[in-house]
Amino acid sequence: MAAQVQKKQKRSIRTYSQKPTEVSRDWHIVDASELSLGRVASAIAKALSGKNKVTYTPHVDGGDYVVVINAKNVKVTGAKLQDKIYYNYSGYPGGLREQNLATILEKNPAKAIQSAVYGMLPKNKLRPGMMLRLKVFAGAEHKHEAQSPKKLQLTNKKS
Repeated sequence: MAAQVQKKQKRSIRTYSQKPTEVSRDWHIVDASELSLGRVASAIAKALSGKNKVTYTPHVDGGDYVVVINAKNVKVTGAKLQDKIYYNYSGYPGGLREQNLATILEKNPAKAIQSAVYGMLPKNKLRPGMMLRLKVFAGAEHKHEAQSPKKLQLTNKKS
């Protein structure tokens, strides 16, 4: 019996790498009312960085625009309203300022969501561009109806 030796064909599977000129950006809207701050922020960070797309490439900013409404109605669990502290340091002696989450949500609810999303984005040169595509509004009204944003589905699994 003659041993038939089959030659293995070399298959060359190429990994797709998106180029900055190939990026197409969509608009998404997120209603943050009655949803957990961390769950909302992680879904927004995923959309801003483009990880929800098939064409995701780590070194290319291929994410979408995200509009967040009802930021003042975002929920937190436990005692985070009093225990979570935001720090701001001016650089001068005695210039360290502290505010808890309850104060931030009262004064500027958009800052709480922006801060949470900022911490979840990659720590590289792409982060400032991603943050520019995040639009946060305290109420239900926003000025991006002309872009006709699609609703980004989120669920609050813990509540």
